[in-house]
Amino acid sequence: MNEAPQNVRLIGGEMLLWSDADDPVDWRGAGLELVRRLLPAEGRVLLAGPHPQALVDAVAARAESVAVLVRSYPDACALGERHPALTVHCGRLRALTGEEPYDLVLALDGLQRTSSAEEPAPAWRTSLDALAALVAPGGRLVLAVANDLGIDRFVEARPPDREGGDGQWEPHGFDPSHPRGSGPLDRALEASGLAVDRCYAAYPGRRAPRALLGRELLERNLPEALTVPLSARGGDTMRVADPLRLSRLAFRHGLGEQLAPAWVAVATRPGDAGDVEPPPGDVELPPGLIEVGRAVHEITPEAIRRLPGGAARPIPRGRVVEELLVEACAREDVRAVRELLAKLADWVTDGGEATVDNLVWDGEHFAAVIPVPAPATAPVARVLLCRILWRFAVRLLAAGHHHPWPWPLAADQLTLTLCGMAGKPCDQADLDLARKLDAELGQPAEVPDASPTYRDLLGARDRLADQLTAALARVARLETKLTYRERELVRARAKVRRSQRKVAAYRRTLGYRLSRRLVHPRKVARRVKRMLSR
Repeated sequence: MNEAPQNVRLIGGEMLLWSDADDPVDWRGAGLELVRRLLPAEGRVLLAGPHPQALVDAVAARAESVAVLVRSYPDACALGERHPALTVHCGRLRALTGEEPYDLVLALDGLQRTSSAEEPAPAWRTSLDALAALVAPGGRLVLAVANDLGIDRFVEARPPDREGGDGQWEPHGFDPSHPRGSGPLDRALEASGLAVDRCYAAYPGRRAPRALLGRELLERNLPEALTVPLSARGGDTMRVADPLRLSRLAFRHGLGEQLAPAWVAVATRPGDAGDVEPPPGDVELPPGLIEVGRAVHEITPEAIRRLPGGAARPIPRGRVVEELLVEACAREDVRAVRELLAKLADWVTDGGEATVDNLVWDGEHFAAVIPVPAPATAPVARVLLCRILWRFAVRLLAAGHHHPWPWPLAADQLTLTLCGMAGKPCDQADLDLARKLDAELGQPAEVPDASPTYRDLLGARDRLADQLTAALARVARLETKLTYRERELVRARAKVRRSQRKVAAYRRTLGYRLSRRLVHPRKVARRVKRMLSR
């Protein structure tokens, strides 16, 4: 074991040959913005559990006194070398005692990876009590809790215990103290002596949250436009359902909070007098934060504002264009698709620009959900339209939706077909420019060819079912033919036995024996002549 840096303290339960650094929760824009607002100008901050490097760097650069608690000894040494000013505690959470309480405690990875292999896994409630004891009066705790029944569980085909990451070395199983919803999470925090300031629902996934929505937003009827950036994307997982459509249905039925992939609770420890003291800086928590592309936006019940310093703009009303096109394709209404695409082409020609899944239609006008920053060089309208339809084609094929054009088996062919239906024919060169523009604007659409999609699984299953049906039919025909042949063989053997009995009886008759003697008359004549000559 190498010598630890001077700022690394071993507290017991450290895991010497283990690392959690390659599998932290990927908190980026929305999570960093929330942490930035909560960081006290003067005070002590503790990060409990593994956190992404960008978040640790941001906290270490802004906070006056920062401590980190990790169970992995290699991770602790790496943090100590990277940030000499940090105090790094290496070991299990319950061994961190005798410390002065902290003004802000961050546990955005949850509590599961704060225990060690050197002890039996404690109950979730036990770990929460140990963590809450580290919060100073008037200080805040930011805790993330994964939802075992989140919407990402319905989308992903693999069970969570088959992910194979370091965090799955000891799944928590059916821990009765693990909160079963945001309400039980509030009650658990209150039982630990904390008052809940706000509880956010994290979307689109527990491993890579990009949006935080407060309860006051989820209790309202969220506009259809906001469900687009809250849906899981990417082609590196095995999907069993369309995440975008599933997210829309969840919000449409008021289940956004119950089916959130994770909850992020911000709680304050009351002061000695029993009242909740304002935290250092007295910041106002945002109702919601969402990351789109490389920008973070703050969401209010009626408007959305880009950070920092952007002007508030109302959330557009209407239906998402992608869903309108998917529904028209499902019922093979080619006329409706052509009319909507023609209006979209006219809108793009007049100066509008957005991806088709970032666009709503109210029956008269198109509007972008969250405006996309313009590229450095303005492309022609034909390339912009080709980019919009390219993203839609990728989404349509990756999600396994039905469409009335069975011959385009690839997204490129389907894109060129849709461009022709919009009245703006494009060629392969325009499509290459559209893909290059899509990559320049961020979050490019990618064809998920590295892993099977829902459509691929259905096609493979249908092909195997057809082959199995044909094989079973052939086996049935062969079995019928074999049974018939066996019956024919039995009849033939019986006929042979009857013939053998008849032949044996015939051979015993006098006429047969005489005929056998007279079969060769010349031979008989020679014998008679030989007898007479004697």
